[in-house]
Amino acid sequence: MIYHLFELLKEYDIPGAGLLSYLSFRAMAASVASLLFALIAGKRIIRKLQKAQIGEEIRDLGLEGQLQKKGTPTMGGIIIILALLVGVLLFAKLTNIYIILLIISTVWLGGLGFVDDYIKVFKHDKNGLSERKKLLGQILLGLGIALTVCFNNDIVVREKVPADMSSEEQIVSQDEIEIDIDTDIYVENSSWKLEDVIKSTKTTIPFVKSHEFDYKALSPFKGKLGWYFKWFIYVVMIVIVITACSNGTNLTDGMDGLATGTSAIVGTVLGIFAYLSGNILNAEYLNIMYIPGTGEIAVFMSAFVGALIGFLWHNSYPAFVFMGDTGSLAIGGIIGVCAILIRKELLLPILCGIFFVETLSVMIQRCYFKYTKRKYGEGRRVFKMTPIHHHFQKEGVPALIQYPGRALPEAKIVTRFWISGIILAVLTIALLKVR
Repeated sequence: MIYHLFELLKEYDIPGAGLLSYLSFRAMAASVASLLFALIAGKRIIRKLQKAQIGEEIRDLGLEGQLQKKGTPTMGGIIIILALLVGVLLFAKLTNIYIILLIISTVWLGGLGFVDDYIKVFKHDKNGLSERKKLLGQILLGLGIALTVCFNNDIVVREKVPADMSSEEQIVSQDEIEIDIDTDIYVENSSWKLEDVIKSTKTTIPFVKSHEFDYKALSPFKGKLGWYFKWFIYVVMIVIVITACSNGTNLTDGMDGLATGTSAIVGTVLGIFAYLSGNILNAEYLNIMYIPGTGEIAVFMSAFVGALIGFLWHNSYPAFVFMGDTGSLAIGGIIGVCAILIRKELLLPILCGIFFVETLSVMIQRCYFKYTKRKYGEGRRVFKMTPIHHHFQKEGVPALIQYPGRALPEAKIVTRFWISGIILAVLTIALLKVR
């Protein structure tokens, strides 16, 4: 809103108004605004949740310090969503298609998680919203995002920056490009033609020379049928990524600050990728796809990280509030949608390695338990408990993997997971220069 207000008033030459033309400034401002809102308004929201007796019902799983968490207010994801929207609505370009899609994703999945939490807390049904209904809601969002990516003419890709630009054309400064990326200075004032910006099913992939992979390589058909089939594959991939990220974050939300801190790390990297992909000079230097308009996603992700850090102030051990499904479903969905929009979804198994391992541990445990129950008459475990962060809290439980032999304090587990997340984040960024 502030961005659009100053755009309307720019002819009056208001001192300092030019700062809002810079993507970097708006990203920092959005982050600070969301952070402050989460810190200040978060306290009031927590008090209201406590007065409403919206406490988490804790099942006794034999974990250290678990029962002490009984009564801690849940549905704290409301703080994250509100703080995020405050930063975005104030400083983002709200007409940008990528911002619109991310706002819709936030509200949609936040609402889905809210319904789940509401059933658990007020209806006293510990199962909440059924897995089928929750999955249906995620798939519907995924389809909506996928169809928009496929058919909206504002979502395009410039696969390679022209190498034949004159030195005079290359003098255009990075800040000039940031002023209005949708106008495309290069398209209007250089040899870059509009037809070079195309609809594409290409994405970023590590360890190859061009850093690109086209989903049409997975199509068994050629010609017109192959063209349609590659878009079908892309739509399916988008739905899978969004659903998997949303559920992966939900599984990771089991310790104070674990999902919050890990998501903040992932959000920072995605914001960097969005900034680089949305700037032609950076895209040229790193030899990655230039995606017009995605620089604005950096503003959204900055607000996202600010909101998470602000919430972490209240959610760190011992937590004063839990995010609940209201926050975890929305956070995972935002990560998945952002990765899709900036064509970095194939980097998620590395960048979101924590979420990936958490989900994988649950799948392995279930499959092995069912297999051994059929074969031996009783189910056996690979891990002492899943999701895997709980494995490190248990001891004396028969399982194939016993490391570590003793239970670790919750704060130590969370910190080590954060460190692992940072290592994965650095590795993901480094892959941009690995061929």
